[in-house]
Amino acid sequence: MIKAIFLIQSPDSKGILASVTNFFSERDFNILHCQQHTDSYEKRFFMRIELDADDMKTTRKELEDEFGVLASSLGLDWSCHWSDYKTRMAILVSKTGHCLYDLISRQLEGELNAEIPLIISNHPDMEKAANQFRIPYYYFPMTEGKEKQEEKVRNLLKRFDIDLVVLARYMQILSPEFIEEWRGRIINIHHAFLPAFQGANPYLRAYERGVKMIGATAHYASEDLDQGPIIEQDVIRVNHELTPSGLKEVGKDSEKRTLAAAVKAHLEHRVIIYKNRTIVFSVER
Repeated sequence: MIKAIFLIQSPDSKGILASVTNFFSERDFNILHCQQHTDSYEKRFFMRIELDADDMKTTRKELEDEFGVLASSLGLDWSCHWSDYKTRMAILVSKTGHCLYDLISRQLEGELNAEIPLIISNHPDMEKAANQFRIPYYYFPMTEGKEKQEEKVRNLLKRFDIDLVVLARYMQILSPEFIEEWRGRIINIHHAFLPAFQGANPYLRAYERGVKMIGATAHYASEDLDQGPIIEQDVIRVNHELTPSGLKEVGKDSEKRTLAAAVKAHLEHRVIIYKNRTIVFSVER
């Protein structure tokens, strides 16, 4: 089944839900799922609506154009996505491979509706992993300087028509220009429960602080390090017996789960960004 998925947000007002659902029912669409949330503090309305598009009586462009007229009259911010399109996802990685292997495995098993046309790294270490799965691997070291290295990465993303960039323990800070170009399309995994322990060496700092929980946070990248909109978080209870390296080993599973959940939510178009927050709609069963 081909599905059309609309993500909608606007200032809250009466009649939005009725207007949107009537628009689709008048065009004989079967509404498979409809989820909405009103933030009473922000006075803002959020909605995700999923349609059966197998028997559409118009073209996709005509549907989007017609909905655009309604959206303009209601003051809606919106986007439309089609389930038969596979997102082209680039994975950026440094020396650590657990998140990389996990994403590739989930993609091969059909859990992630995406293609992985390439892997990019600032180190050669993960080339063997890429070769195992016959994914092109591009190694751009930092020896020529950050600006030139990043320019090569950006050019490659354009050449491969990439839709989503996943930082699977890519231990480099992206420039503000890169972030702006790919805003809302870069997902990063940070190996701590943000906002605690931002930046480098969070497991060491967690050990020094004697925490009883460690965690992982997947978020959209922003100009401010580890402060972008949070998509998914996870925590694990720990005790005094674990060294910094022990915390790191325990945390790997949390990192993998958290990053995969965030990527899956993005690929399924269940995430709406508002200011520095996200609304993440649940999976319909």
